[in-house]
Amino acid sequence: MSGNVRRRLAGSAAIAAVGVLLASCSVNVPDPEAPKPSPSESTLSTPTITPGHDAEAVAAKDLPMTAGSTLASGDPVTVSSRMEEVPGWSLVHSGLQGEVRYQRTDGCALAIRVSVNQGPLVVPGDDNASTRALFQYLDPGIAAETLKPASLRWGGDADKPQHSVEFLALDSSSPGGTAALVLARLFSAPASSVYISLACPNPGALASARAEMVSKLAVVPPS
Repeated sequence: MSGNVRRRLAGSAAIAAVGVLLASCSVNVPDPEAPKPSPSESTLSTPTITPGHDAEAVAAKDLPMTAGSTLASGDPVTVSSRMEEVPGWSLVHSGLQGEVRYQRTDGCALAIRVSVNQGPLVVPGDDNASTRALFQYLDPGIAAETLKPASLRWGGDADKPQHSVEFLALDSSSPGGTAALVLARLFSAPASSVYISLACPNPGALASARAEMVSKLAVVPPS
């Protein structure tokens, strides 16, 4: 079990490095005595059905940090991506060590991970605090004030009214240098997280890549 946990944490740290190291920052090694999330797997797939859970009501409205308790316990959200439809983007791998990765011809890289069994980092009923705990676990050097609200599309049905799901974001852009963005949310009710990193050669490329990402990614609630 300990070997699997170490491999799981190494995968998370690698994604964090995409969003932070390219911006000339360092990622600290988590405290080995800190509680460790259990091994997880990629869940970019069809969500399960939870009896008694009003999935339509949850999907029919925005999901700010304060609404995390409306999700069903145990069933993770998923991520729907159509980045390969955008000119210049291509799929590098899908499901390798729990992540999906895309590359743009100008050098921008996008990585998406959905993780489960995140209970040790969860602050019950508080997605904001849980998400901050996730960021702190991946890099204890992150200052709380550097995390800013961000959002993605909530729900995978393009023919229905659009709603948003709130994330916390860390922007590590460097004027005249590399640029990177990390969006994450730890959903406290299902004890699962969505972690997205986007890294580009410069801030201008990051801005355009972020706009394309926002247009082609959707976070999908459990059905």
